[in-house]
Amino acid sequence: MRPPRAERVTLPGPAGALAALIESPGGDTADAATGGVPAAFGVLCHPHPLYGGTLDNKVVYTLARACIECGAPALRFNFRGVGASAGRYDEGRGETEDALAVIRYGRQRWPGAALWLAGFSFGAAVAMRAAQRACPEALVTVAPGITRVGMEGVPSPQCRWLLVQGDADEVIEPAAVFEWAQGQSPAPDVRRFAGGGHFFHGRLQELRQTVVQFLASGA
Repeated sequence: MRPPRAERVTLPGPAGALAALIESPGGDTADAATGGVPAAFGVLCHPHPLYGGTLDNKVVYTLARACIECGAPALRFNFRGVGASAGRYDEGRGETEDALAVIRYGRQRWPGAALWLAGFSFGAAVAMRAAQRACPEALVTVAPGITRVGMEGVPSPQCRWLLVQGDADEVIEPAAVFEWAQGQSPAPDVRRFAGGGHFFHGRLQELRQTVVQFLASGA
């Protein structure tokens, strides 16, 4: 398999420019400009901006690789105030708007392609919030930071939904996540990683395979 083609771009965001990275499967550059549109594209949201979260996070990288393996371009970006992205941290509210702006760009670049929306930790909670308005075809939330981002009034997404959670998570209380997931309707497809910590040390390959299986099942 050819390595993905990487393209660093600057996207318009509600608080200013957002730094982003687009990776296309097999070096494919197909987009609206060339007349080729993929079946789906992924937008990946990174963990907490105040605790070192960036688009280069290894779990976010793993999610991007899962999208690429399924034939979908992967679009990672830095939230406002992170790296070269303009603005400042906004407790999940502004970051949700950032995600929606990136999704709009993706839909303009790949018109008609399905949206696969995913995130890790803080980014998973933001993805969940964004899903309400973005209406993705599939949602992937990894160790969702539901105790770190306000989720009041956020409905269950009406799409295929995978939730991956380690039961030894040292950052987000696993019991709180499992209880929250049980209260969702429709409920997500929950994959519990026995002994898995928040950052999935030593489990990234397993995580990638789990996400690939889920994404491919709806193709």
